[in-house]
Amino acid sequence: MDATQQINIFRDFLETHYKAELLEKIRKGQHSLEIDFSLLAKHNPELADLLLEQPEDVIKAAELAVRQIESNALDLVIRIQNLPETERLFIRDIRSKHLDKLFLLRGIVRQKSDVRPQATAAKFECPSCGNIINVLQLDTKFKEPNTCGCGRKGKFRLLTKELIDVQGIVLEEAPEDLEGGAQAKRINIFLKKDLVSPMSEKRTNPGAKIEVVGQIKEVPIILKSGSQSTRFDLLIEANHVRPIEEEFGDLPISEEEMKQIKEISKDKEYMQKLVESVAPSTYGYEKVKEALLLQLVGGVRKTRDDGTVTRGDTHILLIGDPGAGKSTLLKRINAIAPKSRFVSGKGVSGAGLTATVVKDEFLSGWSLEAGALVLAHRGIVMIDELDKMSSEDRDAMHEALEGQTVTISKANIQATLRCETTVLAAANPKFGRFDPYDIVANQIDLPSTLINRFDLIFPIKDLPDQEKDAELAGFLLKLHKDSKTKKGIIETKLLRKYLAYAKKSVFPTLTDGAMEMLKGYYLKMRSSGSQAAGVKSIPISPRQLEGLIRLSEANARLRLSEKVMMEDAQRAIDLLEYCLRQVAMDEETGTIDIDRISSSMSSSQRNKVHIVKDIINEIEKELGKTIPVEEIMKLTQEKGLKDEETEEVLTKLKRAGDLFEPRRGFVQKI
Repeated sequence: MDATQQINIFRDFLETHYKAELLEKIRKGQHSLEIDFSLLAKHNPELADLLLEQPEDVIKAAELAVRQIESNALDLVIRIQNLPETERLFIRDIRSKHLDKLFLLRGIVRQKSDVRPQATAAKFECPSCGNIINVLQLDTKFKEPNTCGCGRKGKFRLLTKELIDVQGIVLEEAPEDLEGGAQAKRINIFLKKDLVSPMSEKRTNPGAKIEVVGQIKEVPIILKSGSQSTRFDLLIEANHVRPIEEEFGDLPISEEEMKQIKEISKDKEYMQKLVESVAPSTYGYEKVKEALLLQLVGGVRKTRDDGTVTRGDTHILLIGDPGAGKSTLLKRINAIAPKSRFVSGKGVSGAGLTATVVKDEFLSGWSLEAGALVLAHRGIVMIDELDKMSSEDRDAMHEALEGQTVTISKANIQATLRCETTVLAAANPKFGRFDPYDIVANQIDLPSTLINRFDLIFPIKDLPDQEKDAELAGFLLKLHKDSKTKKGIIETKLLRKYLAYAKKSVFPTLTDGAMEMLKGYYLKMRSSGSQAAGVKSIPISPRQLEGLIRLSEANARLRLSEKVMMEDAQRAIDLLEYCLRQVAMDEETGTIDIDRISSSMSSSQRNKVHIVKDIINEIEKELGKTIPVEEIMKLTQEKGLKDEETEEVLTKLKRAGDLFEPRRGFVQKI
């Protein structure tokens, strides 16, 4: 099919289907017209096939046809959309045979450079004869004319140059397209003209999922010596970019599967079945598995009229002895979750978790690169070995966990990226293993501000127990004898779809009964704080109440119910109580004290510190700056403190820099 035929067919096609739209675009001063590939295929299959094989020539013919219809549409660009699924290409499958053809690619924007102008054509004037020479700038190097018709060589005067906006983005394969644990491949995408308008800027932010229709091109690699390498780099020149609606696992659910999902939710033992299917090859931990299920569906995210947002994601922290099966649970959740990322402590940096600014090789300058928390937006991130991460890297997580955004201000880039991401973290206790005689809270070696952001904390202890050990050994040996994986009652594929459907389609609201129950529990816990030396311990804070609401909503979601009933609230209360009893129990008073985990000392310890400080102040008024420790001991005994407790408090105050020891047996305030 020659060029004239192509132009005629396109003119006929455009006049039939797009005449009104074309005139409207010209009237509004817009520079692109989107053509539906399926319509073109119906109109002329031969031309549609040719478009896939020789996109550059055919699109040029279409643009010429537009100018024949409307002469003042000189800079209108044709954009092709709605390519068939057969033309979809995975980044990992791109080969040299695909060069210069049109394909459809899907993925997540990983990196994005600044918008820069690029010359497409330049006009030069010959100083000798005044002749004007037009040079098209097709290569990366700026070209000047060599000779003029009058015989002059070199030194021409640049009159004007045509510039267009260009931008580079890096597209990475979406995690759901990867086969277990495969490395996600990337490719550079080149956007120009209207694809980099302010409107499309928002669509291509790092972390966004997009569909690109483009032509695969090779780019020459220039060696350090200045010569060209025999190897070429790949690049996709985008023709059309469309954002894909970011949903929790775009999993297609058939009618048969929908029927099965509905059946499971109506089953009386639905929770038992789901819990058993979460990690069938990990023995025990029913409560933990239940919590992980609730985490996968999450609570309901609420946006108020004044713009404040309440997160719906439940963050969970598992702290346990080595070899207790934490990593196995995390890996299994990674397989069930419809959208997930897995990272491990030592191998992750703060930038790899949140976002970073990197030097851009593609268009030079700086570009923004998204980390795991941003890429798993509306999904879940597993962080193994949280305690092995450096403190600076852990600090990067604070904003992402509570505010659910990642703000970055580096080089010349200021950006806020969304990361509505759920975090499931695992860590080891401070000394590698739990000390059965010490309180759990003292053995969590993580900053209290970070711990406070986790809704549920599970200590996983590995204590010898004859009966339990015999069961576990039997379970493990059976697993090894029969090499087939132990299947859950509900198979993984259906479980994934069940959870995705629950999160995508069910948005429960609290009933009055559930609200009363949560309020009653909260007030009962608040008033049950131990009264020591006039300072009450705080058994539960408003943050835990919000966590309870999220867990209640997640329970209702698992039942596929639009209402949060009293049974859901009760389940949430039982789960939180189970965690608090294990982590926040104050042994001295026998009550739950949230300060054990949310700050560095419990309220009973804080009361002792207050008593000792008051006594030091009193003695200082009487005896002057240098205070004998014996005097402090005498007065603290009267207040009911033991000598070793007083010594512990004095050591703490010395460490904190409030006191120092000028000579043995005496202390002084700093």
